[in-house]
Amino acid sequence: MTVKSSIKIESFVDLCDTFHIPVVSLFDQPGIMIGPDAEAQGTIRFAMRALAAIEQSRVPWCTIVVRRAYGVAGAAHGRQGGINLRYAWPSANWGSIPLEGGVLAAFKREIDESDDPAAARQALEDKYRALTSPFRTAERFGILDIIDPRDTRPLLADWVEGAARLLPDLRGVATRPMRR
Repeated sequence: MTVKSSIKIESFVDLCDTFHIPVVSLFDQPGIMIGPDAEAQGTIRFAMRALAAIEQSRVPWCTIVVRRAYGVAGAAHGRQGGINLRYAWPSANWGSIPLEGGVLAAFKREIDESDDPAAARQALEDKYRALTSPFRTAERFGILDIIDPRDTRPLLADWVEGAARLLPDLRGVATRPMRR
């Protein structure tokens, strides 16, 4: 998530929530941008505003995790409460940090002190890669099912029909103002 993408997410979610439009999210979020430039721009502040907009939304959500969902930015897949159905493609991968950077950060000393640092790093990455399968972690992440990508369109079409029935009759219903 960058400053621009965070602002875009916040604005989109607020628009959908204001006008009672269910959200479909095809999710691939590698994380929040880091580094001196990101810090100078206040990226984390904007990312947290986007996450707050998501958590405060009231419309139904359906998320398909197609690739990555890492770190705090992985929470941008939808709010924790209310209607937020989550599915994943077999290509989905999630965690607190991408595997390659995580292994290097967590085991730097062990890797550096080994006789063959490249082989030690590869062995650790292989060990932890076995734990990143969407099949293994789907239940803990709240994934309802891992679906064949070819089944995405019919699943979402059915979901949109059901979500529309859950929305209030908008005649005379005040919508909340957009966030500033």
